[in-house]
Amino acid sequence: MATTADFKPGLCIEFNNDIYTILEFQHVKPGKGPAFVRTKLKSLTNGKIIDNTFTAGVKITTARVVTRPHQYTYKDEMGYHFMDSETFEEVIVEESKIEAHDLLKEGQQVDVMIHDEKGVVLQVILPPYVVLRVTYTEPGVKGDTATSAMKPATVETGARIQVPLFIDNNELIKVNTSTYTYAERVKE
Repeated sequence: MATTADFKPGLCIEFNNDIYTILEFQHVKPGKGPAFVRTKLKSLTNGKIIDNTFTAGVKITTARVVTRPHQYTYKDEMGYHFMDSETFEEVIVEESKIEAHDLLKEGQQVDVMIHDEKGVVLQVILPPYVVLRVTYTEPGVKGDTATSAMKPATVETGARIQVPLFIDNNELIKVNTSTYTYAERVKE
């Protein structure tokens, strides 16, 4: 058991017969009345984001979750297959539990969040940045670099990312997995 004083981003709690992770919270002490905590919660079972207000000091149940390193192996009609890096056991995860599934490439290391008591996969967490090869992009026009203009590019996983005009086909780029944005060019 924990209280609202233990809230922090990323904490997993059991609430309304579901498991939520705290995205953000704000402790509010109004001039009149009791203090309360505003939260933004994300369901780890269905992905919905809700806003909820807790009275300050109320007891909450924390969910026991374990995050283990896994390697993405392949995808088929059953789902995405991951291999535990320590035990070499295979886990199959449906697409809805992977936030940036179109940025996954074979052999990539990810973290898989598992409910410790039920053994159910809750979420697959990609690293903050992934390095991908550009498979197709239109050529940039010479002299068009005075502004920070962007153009669409398709990467090896099939995702479409906006990249600067100087990026060409077959180049490696670093992509932010939470915002789907270009970060930098990577040298081979």
